[in-house]
Amino acid sequence: MKSITEVSNLENKRVILRLDLNVPLKNQEIQDETRILKILPVINFLIEKKAKIIIISHVGRPKGEIQKELSLIPICENLKSKLNKDIKLITNNLLEIKKNDLFTATDEEIIFLENIRFYKEEEANDENFSKHLASLADLYVNDAFSCSHRAHASVCKITEFLPAYAGLQLNSEVEALKKVTSEIKKPVTCIIGGSKISTKIGIIKNLIPKFDNIIIVGGMANNILEYNGHSIGKSIKEDNCKDIIDEIFKTSKKFSCSIVYPEDVAVGKNLTDASKIKSLNEIENDDLILDIGPKTIEKIKLIIERSKTLLWNGPAGYFENINFANGSFEIAKKIVEKNNNNSIYSVAGGGDTIAVLNQINAIEKFNFVSTAGGAFLEYLEGKDLPGITALN
Repeated sequence: MKSITEVSNLENKRVILRLDLNVPLKNQEIQDETRILKILPVINFLIEKKAKIIIISHVGRPKGEIQKELSLIPICENLKSKLNKDIKLITNNLLEIKKNDLFTATDEEIIFLENIRFYKEEEANDENFSKHLASLADLYVNDAFSCSHRAHASVCKITEFLPAYAGLQLNSEVEALKKVTSEIKKPVTCIIGGSKISTKIGIIKNLIPKFDNIIIVGGMANNILEYNGHSIGKSIKEDNCKDIIDEIFKTSKKFSCSIVYPEDVAVGKNLTDASKIKSLNEIENDDLILDIGPKTIEKIKLIIERSKTLLWNGPAGYFENINFANGSFEIAKKIVEKNNNNSIYSVAGGGDTIAVLNQINAIEKFNFVSTAGGAFLEYLEGKDLPGITALN
């Protein structure tokens, strides 16, 4: 991929900047600014280079229809205050806008186009729509790694009609993921959580040959506990996973990768309950497993201590209740401790993992935190991402 930093002269060039500003909104109020903070460097870079910036993004899934509650207005206002710049939001029908309609005032630097998914042509990766978008600018920059697993018009097809470059954040994402999947300092460990083991089997299979330890926590660990003959009470689990777990253990044995799962747990009778530590043979029929226990935490911390590279995707428990957040917090604190003395390279990703790190102000204390969800996971599975392929 060519980086936007390689372009020698951007002065007065019109740059379509594809961002992922799909932040959580509640009553038009932004609930989490992480994605906005991550894209400030590329905007500031383009401002310094005196480029004219046309921002394209989406919020939610309007499925080709205009929905006022999914307007980019609050995001545009948020960026105005952060950049201390006037930003114009174009709400006119995009299909009727021409290049000369933009930047009519000489001092205009940044223009927002309204939610790109208000147009059904976006998700259809429509060629004519892509060509029209391209006609508005001189070059294209993708700084939306988290959208790059989508074959959409503003991510893929547009690159056929404009010189196309990777943005600063996208480059950082790819470099960080390379460091934990191909340019590895061993021993290397993956901590993987989530509720469904079937959605992560592709990642686990792809990482087992490369990793020394794969630590399975969260709801998906319940399947492994049940597979090994332990009662899991009324805990969340996925049906028909025996063959998947068989495959995980057989593959890990072949490649000498340790599969680590809980040795003790924190349970409650419901999601709002207090936490009670139990060994695996003490779990009752009405218990919910909601976190890992202290023995498991110490075992994981010891593995982190011995690791040189670490990838984390998915919390260790139901962290939304502080009584079951201890496992996730202790994992995060141990990684931060290792980071502070530069003895580990750490990458974390996924919305819930970011939420955990935000609660203890640890985001800046990891080597890299990815805001991508699906793209992050598909990259780890070894899949080609259409947006990256388009840039290449």
